Amino acid sequence: MSFLEKMDDVFKEKWKFDYEMPIQTKMIPEMLTGKDIVAESPTGSGKTLAFVLPILQMVEGDKKQTQVLIMTPSQELSMQIVNVIREWVEGTSITVTQLIGGANMQRQIEKLKKKPTIVVGTPGRLAELVKTKKLKMYDIRQIILDEGDQLLAKDHRVSVKNMIEAANPERQVTVLSATITEEIEVVASKFMKDPVRIQVSAQDMPKSGKVIHSFVKTDVRDKTDVLRGISHLKGIRALAFINNVDQLRMKEMKLKYSDAPIAVMHSDMNKFERQQTLDDFRKGKTRVLIATDLAARGLDIDGLTHVIHVDVPHTVEQYLHRSGRTGRAGQDGEVLTLLSYAEERDYRKLTKGIKTLQKTWYKGHLQEGNSKTVGTNNKK
Repeated sequence: MSFLEKMDDVFKEKWKFDYEMPIQTKMIPEMLTGKDIVAESPTGSGKTLAFVLPILQMVEGDKKQTQVLIMTPSQELSMQIVNVIREWVEGTSITVTQLIGGANMQRQIEKLKKKPTIVVGTPGRLAELVKTKKLKMYDIRQIILDEGDQLLAKDHRVSVKNMIEAANPERQVTVLSATITEEIEVVASKFMKDPVRIQVSAQDMPKSGKVIHSFVKTDVRDKTDVLRGISHLKGIRALAFINNVDQLRMKEMKLKYSDAPIAVMHSDMNKFERQQTLDDFRKGKTRVLIATDLAARGLDIDGLTHVIHVDVPHTVEQYLHRSGRTGRAGQDGEVLTLLSYAEERDYRKLTKGIKTLQKTWYKGHLQEGNSKTVGTNNKK
């Protein structure tokens, strides 16, 4: 009997799935036994529900105690998870609170006084609340590190480890990401007890959409113009990545000056600006959302036609995380890289083993090597 068949009736009405995703099938039974877990599964493969479903079965909503901590590297991912949980706990006694930077801290403290069942937050704000003893880690018995490779990278590693070690000694720790390196496994093992290692590959995924990996060769100085043209293609809905905030702001200024239908998102924006930007993009008011890796990490945006690497990523992990935003839920997608000549060697390393297609940008058209037009610029 599958987990979905054994769920409480109150949840069965909400979760009307035709089938479990591989990560859910593998991870949920292990979580329910209380084991520590390190799980690797592609972007968009159902990781969020793989930990939310068992958590909602394991907590006691009537117990006035914060029992679960879900940690994420970005405000957007925290908000996304909170929204998922709120949708599924409606009508139950389970409560959830969001604890992120950029929001009113006093208001968050007032919410913590009500002892929410689950808290979801970013490491900086969580560490502040723990230090001031507003968030009592000893009560927490389940800790989830979503996008664990980011949370256990050098920037957050010490504070995350300290928070985990301050939790109840009987805690269960789950680390999830699309990419788990050997280094992250070593770090995680220091605060986990004989963790179960779970791996799901892209080949294990049902109903995979066809994703094309393509590139357009261009000079660095022409990338903004190419991006502007792409933003006017009919039917385009793209998430574009730039490696640093300074370059992103420069491109934003140039693109908005020419009225390109783009929006930007980066870590220096406050919570409300970022949420409004995301809402506008989801509603189709903008066609291309330009972001840094941190701002876009873990975002679940339906119907993305393209992921655009404006800058070539630094690592294979970055390339996979970015690229995984398109081609979800059986839909087709395209991963397009704007490739300067200096970046060619790095691009070849990142895409080793991946079939890539060269395209050209010419007079408002995105063309394949045989000059077949695959997109048309609508701007007159």
